[in-house]
Amino acid sequence: MDYTLAIENGPETIPGGTGLLLVHPSIGETDRIDTDFLKTDTDAFLVVSTRTTAREVEQKIEYYDVDETKATILDTLSVERGYSRRSADDVYYVSAPDDLDGVVDRVARFLEESEGKRRVSVDSLTEMAYYADDDAVYNAASEILELLKEHDAVGIFHLSEEVHEVATLDRFSDLFDGVIHLDDDGTVSVEVRME
Repeated sequence: MDYTLAIENGPETIPGGTGLLLVHPSIGETDRIDTDFLKTDTDAFLVVSTRTTAREVEQKIEYYDVDETKATILDTLSVERGYSRRSADDVYYVSAPDDLDGVVDRVARFLEESEGKRRVSVDSLTEMAYYADDDAVYNAASEILELLKEHDAVGIFHLSEEVHEVATLDRFSDLFDGVIHLDDDGTVSVEVRME
């Protein structure tokens, strides 16, 4: 199954099972790329949010005119920070951004319980590594990529180039099927390795 990739300078479509790494500066305008990825050619999507709360994700989705009825959100911040949590059918929580087993489990459950074309956004690996460590996050990302392949879904994973060493950026880039690079000036380049 192919998915339309509505990202400038990228291929028109990507096959199911593809995982893309979005490498960006800390101040990068990632929301536009993320929401274009999520709202195109999609029956259901999951946002794994380690940077913002579920409420902020909902506001972003609404602002960028993404169909919120297709959204499931995994909020990794609210529990740890003591924020109030609202119960909803499409919002889930884990204890903290370093609860990587909980994150992987929720991604697996989303893919098992949904049908059609599914997309997953992990925003962000950098934030996970801040709480856990690079190796643990690398392993969790590997597990999620395997789940995408197993369920013919696609994913986009955020990584800030200003925080990590070059060797870490290279290691993560090699793990993924493709890399989207967002420059400071908003220029987007895409390299996808088709099998």
